[in-house]
Amino acid sequence: MRLRNVTGSREMIAESEYVVHEPELIKGKWQEEFGNENPIRLEIGMGKGRFLMELARRNPQINYIGIEKYSTVLLRAVQKMEQDPLPNIRLIRMDAEYITDIFSEGEIDRIYLNFSDPWPKDRHAARRLPSRQFLARYDQILKKDGMIEFKTDNTELFVFAEEEIEDSGWKLLQITHDLHADEEMRKDNVMTEYEERFSSMGNPIHKYIIQKI
Repeated sequence: MRLRNVTGSREMIAESEYVVHEPELIKGKWQEEFGNENPIRLEIGMGKGRFLMELARRNPQINYIGIEKYSTVLLRAVQKMEQDPLPNIRLIRMDAEYITDIFSEGEIDRIYLNFSDPWPKDRHAARRLPSRQFLARYDQILKKDGMIEFKTDNTELFVFAEEEIEDSGWKLLQITHDLHADEEMRKDNVMTEYEERFSSMGNPIHKYIIQKI
């Protein structure tokens, strides 16, 4: 997908009250940032924010953090927050590679990975968000029994992700290769922009839920 550059997007994000600009200073103190002791859930690669904002509306008793590395994309989420502010959301512009720099051990309750970049070349496997390298990072910041939910329409990426689970020491809780046809796993499903687009084209959506052991 080619991203259309928006002139001044970084400057607009830098001025936004909904974006945490120095998240490394809040490491270990995210509940203080939200002003409560509610569980904290993290979406990595949040895109324009549709999924995260819908979860936040449905679950005001849960705090949500969205990470997005592209300023042009994050700006869309910022604009949505300006129109419909949600007190239980914080946004961060950063690369997911550095999540252990901004979250302490056990600080996150759950992680969502939605339609992540497949990085199709073998030499880029370590950059894939469900890779064993990233699973090791998630292991550091998730609480005991914390979970990861991963959705994609990319079959090759999902097969790769499945293979990484056991080798990385995670427990597979649920899995489907056609989410919208799975009565149990589609309950309370919140669709992303990509999910709506791909499913309308007839593409089956793969999903797994894994748990930290």
